[in-house]
Order: sequence, then C-alpha cells, then structure tokens
Amino acid sequence: MERTMLAAVFAGPGEPRLEQRPVPAVRAPDEVLLEVEGAGICGTDLHILEDPPGHPATRGVILGHEYVGRVVEAGPAVADLRPGDRVVVAPNLACGFCEACLAGLPNQCARFTTLGIYLDGGFARYNVAPRRALHRISPELPVEEAVFAELLSCVVGGTARTALEPGEDVAILGAGPVGLLFALVLRGMGAGRIFAVDLVPRRLEAAVRIGCEPVDARSGGAVAQIREQTGGRGVDVAVDAVGSLFDQAVDVAAVGGRVVLFGMNDRARPPVHQYDITRRELSILGTYIGIHTFPKAIRMLERGVVRPSVLLSATMPLAEAPRAFDLLRRGEAIKIMLRP
Repeated sequence: MERTMLAAVFAGPGEPRLEQRPVPAVRAPDEVLLEVEGAGICGTDLHILEDPPGHPATRGVILGHEYVGRVVEAGPAVADLRPGDRVVVAPNLACGFCEACLAGLPNQCARFTTLGIYLDGGFARYNVAPRRALHRISPELPVEEAVFAELLSCVVGGTARTALEPGEDVAILGAGPVGLLFALVLRGMGAGRIFAVDLVPRRLEAAVRIGCEPVDARSGGAVAQIREQTGGRGVDVAVDAVGSLFDQAVDVAAVGGRVVLFGMNDRARPPVHQYDITRRELSILGTYIGIHTFPKAIRMLERGVVRPSVLLSATMPLAEAPRAFDLLRRGEAIKIMLRP
C-alpha cells in the first residue's frame, strides 16, 4: 500500500485545497481502514467553504461526509467485518451517554462530531472510521446509488416528520439534491402534486423528470404561482430544503399545514410573520439528521424503492475537486460524486 494519498482539505474559505496526506492507520481496536469508492459533494461542503462560512468545520480536515468504501483492515475489536466488505459511512458520531443520547436523541448529542467536517472524511483514497459508523451494503448496489445513503437517511427522517397523508400537496422550496430527494421519497409515500421551486433551470428540468411541477422563482412570485395552481388553498406540506426560505414556506402552507425546516444556513435570518403561523394553525417542524434511519435508507436503495442516481450530474476524479465545487456553485450540476 502506498504511504501517501491525495486529499481535498478545508484550509479556509474558497476552494478545497488538494494535498498529499499520509495514508491513515488503524490505531484503536474498533477502527476500520476503508478504501473509498466514491464520495458525494454535499451542500454542507459548499457552506463550509463560503466566506464567511455558513457551517463550521475543523481547519485542515479532509472533507467529505457522504462516502462509500471497502474494508481494507479492521481493528481487533471488529469481529463482523472482513477485508473486501462494502460499507456506507454514517458520519455523525454521538457519545451515547449524555442526556440527549440517553433520551433517544443522538442527533442532539452534547459531544457530537462528524467525519468529513470535524474529523477526516472521504475526500481521499483511504479513511479510518469507527465500527459504529459503518453499515454493510450489498456487493451489487452501484456506488452511484450507495453514495446517496447518508443524504437519504437524513431525508427519511425529515419525511417522517411531515406525517404525509396520501394525496396531499407538497411544495419543495429548493430543487437541489436535498429537495429532489425529498420529492422522490414523498412521491413514494403517496403525495399528490409536488411543486418544486428553484431559480436554476437545470434543477427545474430535473424536477420535471422526476414528476414534479416546476415553479420558476426567477421572476418572483413563487408563492403566488402555487396558490393560484391550488385554487388559493396552498399546500399541506411545505419543505424548506435551503435553510433560508422559512418565510416563503409559511406563506405557501394551507390552513393547518405543516412546515418542515430541513435546510440549514447559520447566516440566514428570514423574516417570518408569526401571526400567520398562529392564525392558520401551522405546525413548524425542524428536522436535523435522521435518528437510526440508515438501515431504512439502505433497504430503500437496495430494493430500488428510490433511485437517486438520476440526480447525479457527474462523476469526477478527486484531483478535479476544485472544478467540481465550482460547477455546483454556478448551478451547472446538481450532484457530483468524486472518485479517488
């Protein structure tokens, strides 16, 4: 095995920096060395590199928290994984013994940390992860599908909060990978009309391909367009998949509707008219990372319940990571997977 590897590193706002890093080694009994098959670029990665950053991260960390790998070596405490086994990584690590963890809310752990954000992740050929972060997948599952497991696990948690009834109408605000994956899952749950709102033509075209009704927000008036198409009623479920559209989600929701806040941006301060929430008896539902949803997401992928690879715009070598980030920022791609 080689001693060094190319890695895409967070060195500050701007582009990910490509560096040669030592190949990591298994040092703890529960650690597993992985050879990365593919890693998806997430919207969170883009936020980390904004100036000022829209999401915190450790400087010098190898980025990439949506990744698939094969086991190369396992520590002595790992009895159920063998070299060659394929896994997807659940990057969010909880301590297991704080008040939130003991209450069944590991996503709110007081000592929460994340591979690819605070600890080295998958934008490299090799990565070391603890056994508890790994979920075995089928040898037959294409990496182009498997790479969506982390994002899908989060979306599954979010869609569960919608309490969707068959035939109910939905508005997805933001037709990026998150919004379109919400649409795919909600369609499978029996949603009626799904309106996908975005400014980027490429995203609206993708929304049409998966059965959504596109709403072009470039001219403004997205809420008015949806209300007109629903006879003034609005939608039963409004999803902010961006993290800055809370006000529009409230405005488009029908009386008694549910507003699901999935997207995150620490710098966003949307103006919200609280009177409308109270008067129309809206339910406001924050959702942050799925709780124990990885097994469900994997089953959905392996059984073909959803096929998110339709959202994959390109697969690019890790050496082209800066270009891949630029394509995503300019709206010329929806989702890109990096191959080391």
